[in-house]
Amino acid sequence: MHLGLLLQVIALSMLLVDPQWLSVAYVMVAQALSGIAKDLNKMSAKSSIKMLVADDQQSTLYRWIALLTGSKNALKGFGFFVGAALLTWLGFRGAILTMTVVLFVVLLFSVYLLDRQLGKASFKPKFRDIFSKSPAVNRLSVARFFLFGSRDIWFVVALPVFLHAQLQWPAIYVGALLAIWVVGYGIVQAAAPKLTGYSKAHAPDGQTVWRWSLPLMLLPMLIAAAVYFDWMLMAALTAGLMVYGVVFAINSAVHSYLIVAYADASGVSLDVGFYYMANAAGRLLGTLLSGWIYMWAGLAACLLVSALMIAMASLISLKLPRNGA
Repeated sequence: MHLGLLLQVIALSMLLVDPQWLSVAYVMVAQALSGIAKDLNKMSAKSSIKMLVADDQQSTLYRWIALLTGSKNALKGFGFFVGAALLTWLGFRGAILTMTVVLFVVLLFSVYLLDRQLGKASFKPKFRDIFSKSPAVNRLSVARFFLFGSRDIWFVVALPVFLHAQLQWPAIYVGALLAIWVVGYGIVQAAAPKLTGYSKAHAPDGQTVWRWSLPLMLLPMLIAAAVYFDWMLMAALTAGLMVYGVVFAINSAVHSYLIVAYADASGVSLDVGFYYMANAAGRLLGTLLSGWIYMWAGLAACLLVSALMIAMASLISLKLPRNGA
């Protein structure tokens, strides 16, 4: 976690150089470091919760994982508005410098307050150990690959371009809609234990993943039909996007809990890290396909491929362990 925070400070500091240095390649390197930093922090935070909750308190683990995941995403969406405000008030370099200083202070508090032995592995892993030996972790990772690929295949490139180019939305409206969506998405994730009815009974299992993936598969198909037939397009897109966000957030929260529950306590960060490696690969594929499919066939085609990828995730989740099985 400390390394992740330090890398984020370095990535932000790289953007404080003379503007003449800010080439595309240079900014991409800074972005890459920032992405690595984000995943190190996410992996560390979720792995730490595994060590703090007893094995027989799975419903408690589910609530904490949902709260952590949801708050992270809600703050990410809120960060779009904060970033825009800082950019307006302080300019680019002033905004970057402010974020760098604040994050460095957070790093100092983290070094001082957190227990360095928390989550420390009992063995020194080799490179081959990054690949999980658990069938449940492997299946869940593949399901996560398709799940997040299915979202980004229409949400990341195709939807913003469609709203701006086809529906003539101003860029600020498109950005605001997506930022609000991310905030709401995080709030729903945090509330997932109550929404799924597992907060006081028992924790989710593989059957829960299957059951919640079915409505998620139908939603892109319905939105695709509205786009193809141009039927109440504005209402169908906005309402469909919001309903999709609720169902996807619940799916994501259940997934996030299960990977921590399945992870081996002696090397939890390895299993969680492998899982988020699959997550990142799915998002990369989804982003690339989003631009390519939209360019050749449009938004409706992106949505149909999204539904197909969700179907793949659903079929894989059928093999996940079930409570009492």
